[in-house]
Amino acid sequence: MCTHSCFRDQSKRSNLGRLMEKHGPELLGPSYKDPITSYPLFHKFSVQHPQLYWSLVLKELSVSFVEPPKCILDTSDPSKHGGTWLPGSVLNIADCCLQPSSHPHKTDDTLAIVWRDEGFDDSEVNHITLKQLRHQVMLVAKAIDATFSRGDAIAIDMQMTANAVIIYLAIVLAGCAVVSIADSFAPKEIATRLRVSKAKGIFTQDFIARGGRKFPLYSRVIEAATCKVIVLPVMGEDVGVQLREQDLSWKGFLSSANQTQNPRSDHYSPSYQSVDSVTNILFSSGTTGDPKAIPWTQLAPIRSAADGWAAIDIKPGDVYCWPTNLGWVIGPTVLYHCFLTGATLALYHGSPQGRDFGKFVQDAGVTILGTVPSLVKAWKSTQCMEGLDWTKIKTFCSSGETSNVDDDLWLSSKAYYSPIVELCGGTELASSYIAGSPLQPQAFGAFSTASMTTGFVILDENGVPYPDDVACVGEVGLFPLSLGASDRLLNADHEKVYFKGMPIYKEKILRRHGDIIKRTVDGYIVVQGRADDTMNLGGIKTSSVEIERVCDGADECILETAAVGVAIANRGPEQLVIFVVLKEGYNSSAETLKMKFTKAIQSNLNPLFKVSLVKIVPDFPRTSSNKILRRVMRDQMKLQLSVQSRL
Repeated sequence: MCTHSCFRDQSKRSNLGRLMEKHGPELLGPSYKDPITSYPLFHKFSVQHPQLYWSLVLKELSVSFVEPPKCILDTSDPSKHGGTWLPGSVLNIADCCLQPSSHPHKTDDTLAIVWRDEGFDDSEVNHITLKQLRHQVMLVAKAIDATFSRGDAIAIDMQMTANAVIIYLAIVLAGCAVVSIADSFAPKEIATRLRVSKAKGIFTQDFIARGGRKFPLYSRVIEAATCKVIVLPVMGEDVGVQLREQDLSWKGFLSSANQTQNPRSDHYSPSYQSVDSVTNILFSSGTTGDPKAIPWTQLAPIRSAADGWAAIDIKPGDVYCWPTNLGWVIGPTVLYHCFLTGATLALYHGSPQGRDFGKFVQDAGVTILGTVPSLVKAWKSTQCMEGLDWTKIKTFCSSGETSNVDDDLWLSSKAYYSPIVELCGGTELASSYIAGSPLQPQAFGAFSTASMTTGFVILDENGVPYPDDVACVGEVGLFPLSLGASDRLLNADHEKVYFKGMPIYKEKILRRHGDIIKRTVDGYIVVQGRADDTMNLGGIKTSSVEIERVCDGADECILETAAVGVAIANRGPEQLVIFVVLKEGYNSSAETLKMKFTKAIQSNLNPLFKVSLVKIVPDFPRTSSNKILRRVMRDQMKLQLSVQSRL
């Protein structure tokens, strides 16, 4: 049994604890005691003096500059609420991922990626070293140079395989920008993202292999894409589909690298660019029409990796697995978490729902396992992970939706009750704004701290901040100075989306994030939903407006619909509920409409979404300016469902 002094010793070996032991006495003076006691003080210091914190943490990551920054933070431009970070610096963040470093310790022989294909569950785990990864990325970067121009936006719509990761790094190494598209999207959603990003090409697969079945992907992509498509085979050497004339097979694409000036040379000169150049275009659901296109500069990966280093305690030698996709923010996040800290990335090429994935976690010796709560619920209810050895796992992570306390307890028990670090952030922040910490006691389904350098207040209904030590519920307002947070959107007014109408606090305008959060009596934080009408379905954020647009056209009897996400009992995943007002003189049943809505949503938005309940009502509650009060309907439904679940 670990005693209090044992925890204290452990804390000093954590990344953040080690940094605090080394610099705490100098930065905090005689008030510094030890990493556990002094964590709140050190966190406050990082918010008040981000320049000093970042000057220390940059040395802990595998980040090297070709031209060093003039300073850490420049706040002289009042129009830049988030500040100008690392001005004047030049680097290539993909090159930083691929080069050996002495601190963090990663050599050419370090394992970079381990993976297994579904269906080969009794085979050895595949692996490539850092040197092999670098060689493969450079080869793909040469082929990108032969096919595209520097600065081009190039999409990836495929499973998160070792090849997908190689392509991602190669696009960035070549000075282009990755356009992130999830492999579950319908053609209409793919087309929107290609249009908004002005993508010049797209990497995809012929099929998706999942659960022992093959699902078409290339056919979905060409329905959406007029640009060049490069197609990888899901199995074997050759693609299993007939390609259009302008498209290339993976084999054909790679052969173009051999026609470059020096094909035999292993050397490739990365495209070094200023720190604020765009490396990735990600998408987040807005509350109107097109999803927001959020450009990640080279600052975003630095922020992302620093958060993983501090909150998850990722170290060289860790094997880190988080089943996800490069179309969602967690995909690039995990990639940078590993390659900028010296950890090994573990990928399972298949469905994470079953025992085969769990066996991979065991066989790969995973030490950090990331999840979404709906996945944990599925593992627990099917008992598919029974008898597997997950005891090498030292930390679980959870993000994407609200955790269920009972499911968390079950998950933690699989690895000697290892902690579950909850993370909650946003694509536009390139990080979490609230998280767990290895230096604090953790509570299931809750967050123990703001992320390092992150400050926030909880606002009452009049936009007035509650005092920092008071238990309360309200909309979160973030302090604006934040390395890696977005300062532009490709298709919307950044100022209007994140700052307009927000209150001033300590002479700075707060940044809007949109979460309603609750601070408990003992200081933990629980997310209670969205202030706007964005909902969270199975870890995917989507807007009520998008769903309503599809549902409104699903049947001629519909006058209008209102979509709400409702989470009940033990804070489990949100369920999609559609309220319907019928046209006068028309009739329909809730069950019939439920089937029609589900079909329309799955074919037009996302095949993973499903409608849980339809409620036909005479009219909707509205504001005086005629806006639908979805929150009122959400609360009514939450009450109704919780009464039913108790009965």
